[in-house]
Amino acid sequence: MAANTYVGAVDQGTTGTRFMVFDHGGQVVAEAYEKHEQIYPEPGWVEHDPAEIWANTRTVVSRALREASLDPEQLAGVGITNQRETTLIWDGETGKPVYNALVWQDRRTTDRVEELRADGKAEWIREKTGLECDAYFSATKAEWLLNNADPIEIDRIGPGDVRERAEAGELMLGTVDSWLIYKLTGNHVTDVTNASRTMLYDIREMEWDDELLEEFDVPAELLPEVRPSSDDAHYGHTDPEGFLGADVPVAGALGDQQAALFGQTCFDEGDAKNTYGTGAFFLMNTGDEPVESDHGLLTTVGFQRSGDPVQYALEGAIFATGAAIEWLVDVGLIDDPAETAELARAVDSTDDVYVVPAFAGLGAPHWDGRARGTIVGMTRGTRREHVVRATLESIAYRTRDVAEAMEADSGIEMGRLRVDGGAVKNDFLCRLQSDVLQTDIVRPEVDETTALGAAYAAGLAVGYWDSVDELRANWQVDRRFSPEMRRGQADAMYDRWGDAVERSLDWAEEEEGEP
Repeated sequence: MAANTYVGAVDQGTTGTRFMVFDHGGQVVAEAYEKHEQIYPEPGWVEHDPAEIWANTRTVVSRALREASLDPEQLAGVGITNQRETTLIWDGETGKPVYNALVWQDRRTTDRVEELRADGKAEWIREKTGLECDAYFSATKAEWLLNNADPIEIDRIGPGDVRERAEAGELMLGTVDSWLIYKLTGNHVTDVTNASRTMLYDIREMEWDDELLEEFDVPAELLPEVRPSSDDAHYGHTDPEGFLGADVPVAGALGDQQAALFGQTCFDEGDAKNTYGTGAFFLMNTGDEPVESDHGLLTTVGFQRSGDPVQYALEGAIFATGAAIEWLVDVGLIDDPAETAELARAVDSTDDVYVVPAFAGLGAPHWDGRARGTIVGMTRGTRREHVVRATLESIAYRTRDVAEAMEADSGIEMGRLRVDGGAVKNDFLCRLQSDVLQTDIVRPEVDETTALGAAYAAGLAVGYWDSVDELRANWQVDRRFSPEMRRGQADAMYDRWGDAVERSLDWAEEEEGEP
């Protein structure tokens, strides 16, 4: 690769879009970020405007390059990482979305999921996809869009029924990666990791599943081509006449959590990472064979390089981590997330207060879509410091929920856990996580490992890096946290957490706002 070349990564997340540029050493040389609107039409519904996401993508790419005085021609390649499961449909000719994207947090299809479970189809779905039957995934979102989008904003795509136009091959369905790849290159492509999150994809046969497509009434004509996460053949190139003004290969894509696994260089069986974002997502590389979970974890595709076998992973999804901190801001207990560590340290314990942040149900290993957030154990002496500390502790406890399930399923005992995401800048949380898990927590120097993973995938595909060994050499430890709490104390606190979770389960008797 020529000198003064770099690799870019579009990191399209739940709350905003970031563009980062990395050099050969995996260091950040340019960065820009833009938030987008969270749309809540009804309780439990969460939407994003795809047009706003695309506009913000153009903005952050242009701004990052301009502020770092980089020419687009210096980009050897671009990778994409994205909020997973979020689903949209757009017109293949005009490129206009037919409706807002339904976000992974959206619960409007809970009734449909419960119907599938009542019909005994949950195990059938899990055997094919590795996933729990849940509204979290794309299949029921796609079904809802096909059945409900047309009377709402049909004027944006012209005359004709959405389902009819979908079956005629005039529309395209995808997750956010495929939307951005389409807007950048004109091609309808997704990668194996994002396909594996749709609940429409057989992760053993590695293909769209006809029986699942029939169950959810999703026409095959809607679906993108599935390609490796790091694709030597490239997904396409940016248009030199477009906003970037250069012909740059788009050659890598991974769902955000798999991208963090890749960015943390978890290339070997047994390597594990936890990413703390809006939610937290704990993944362990299980090698080239999928491991079935008996403890409520997901079996998913970890990544695939061109010509190599698929690498699988076990995953535990925790729906509210950063979202729990944001809630503290929303209700006025804190003004800024940076306050949490100081407030938590101001008290010796939570005084037996437990916060269960089940704002959108509970994910692994509980999988209760009707669980709701609770605070238990409060007395007249409870202060905001106790509630703030209990909220931080909840993040550590939910991680242990998943870690114990993962060790039971895989038979592998973790020696350490690599962590990343915005929340790990909080030393108090990292220390707390180490104590609760009773294992070492390792934080890397470059903690934006989601974007780094997408850059690595694209960079390997275009020859910017020659091997994964180069990437391992880039990975550097910022700080390691080892347990200081006695195991007996940690176990007692965790047992009490289990009591609190029990009180949050099955709280929402009826999902408000469901069709």
